[in-house]
Amino acid sequence: MPAPRARSLVLPPLLLLLAACGDRATLPVEAGMGPAPALPPPRPGLLPTLKVAPAKGWPEGGLPEAAPGLEVAAFADGLDHPRWLLVLPNGDVLVAETNAPPKPEDRKGVRGWVMGLVMGRAGAGVPSANRITLLRDADGDGVAEQRSTFLEGLNSPFGMALVGDSLYVADTDAVLRFPYKEGETAIKAPGEKVAGLPAGPINHHWTKNVVASPDGERLYVSVGSNSNVGENGMAAEEGRAAVWEVDPKTGGHRVFASGLRNPVGLDFEPKTETLWTAVNERDEIGSDLVPDYMTSVRDGGFYGWPYSYYGGHVDGRVKPPRPDLVARAIKPDYALGAHTASLGLAFSDGALPPPFDRGAFVGQHGSWNRIPQSGYKVIFVPFGPDGMPSGPARDVLGGFLDADGNAQGRPVGVATDKKGGLLVADDVGNRIWRVTAPR
Repeated sequence: MPAPRARSLVLPPLLLLLAACGDRATLPVEAGMGPAPALPPPRPGLLPTLKVAPAKGWPEGGLPEAAPGLEVAAFADGLDHPRWLLVLPNGDVLVAETNAPPKPEDRKGVRGWVMGLVMGRAGAGVPSANRITLLRDADGDGVAEQRSTFLEGLNSPFGMALVGDSLYVADTDAVLRFPYKEGETAIKAPGEKVAGLPAGPINHHWTKNVVASPDGERLYVSVGSNSNVGENGMAAEEGRAAVWEVDPKTGGHRVFASGLRNPVGLDFEPKTETLWTAVNERDEIGSDLVPDYMTSVRDGGFYGWPYSYYGGHVDGRVKPPRPDLVARAIKPDYALGAHTASLGLAFSDGALPPPFDRGAFVGQHGSWNRIPQSGYKVIFVPFGPDGMPSGPARDVLGGFLDADGNAQGRPVGVATDKKGGLLVADDVGNRIWRVTAPR
């Protein structure tokens, strides 16, 4: 198994200064979770709070820590920055091995330089493999013994969706369609462009996800903002901070919902067939603000970004203000904790036993803008018969930080497989983990 790429653990002097000046949380991360999170006054500072977990990788034989009643093992290892997952009807697993594309206009100036150092230290500085790999567990032992390059030559691919014999891939700048035949281990046919997506030289939140409606008639695509809170100007945010609805037949599209700073995970709640998304909220107004969240996505809904958060909580950094938009901002359904970087979202299909059988799994990539750190785990939010969250979140998989605060791994995408397991993409550990109930 290849070792993780070496990264310097030496903090430049400016990073040491930032770390020394950081704002410390006054509330436990759990206070910023649930349907009514605590929202203390903002505490903006001259310098951003910084607490980076250096990317270290797993030691030989190392494993995350599964919740009581569950166990975890490696489904596949030796991958190159695996971020997102799609389980195919025959049980094969597609993995997007990907990272950010070149963004020459992003992170300019001192603040941008610092953020570049932060992302590199956290494991996000490696070039993108730009491929999708197929993993197959043909003998059913919970380990993928077969792998092949399924698609290559892509442009920072992320989300994937299968509708009939069409595989849709969300590159950073377009939704592509490829012909799919069940059981094949590679696609050589060129992709057909269905719809272009906002990208360009800033492309701040580059990940684009795609899911299909339950009837397969529409695609829903997540497009993150081009800034933290609009500091690049609102013209740069055209079509961003939104979920798009795309007609796969014509490529026609519209903004389905907006004001969502960085929606990443997308999935349909199985009972109500309502679209939900996991959203990364804004940074740099304190370790306790603003909680990331998951929410049902209303057609035509506006969720506040950048002018407000959690409904009518105005962000005074954004000029000029838009009280008209703040007045119609929708409060999200369920907070997931400040700065947890909640990315993955997958509804349970009963793959795991109670209490993990009805609800949503969330992959929390982990914080950089909070002291102490938050996230770095997979959680489960239970849902009731009404298709809404019904209780406090439970930890499913932890132990991604070691005793010294290094990141052994960072969870991203989550998906339930066809054999009673939960798959978790780990882009620092370069593995796919599989969580199951003991046999």
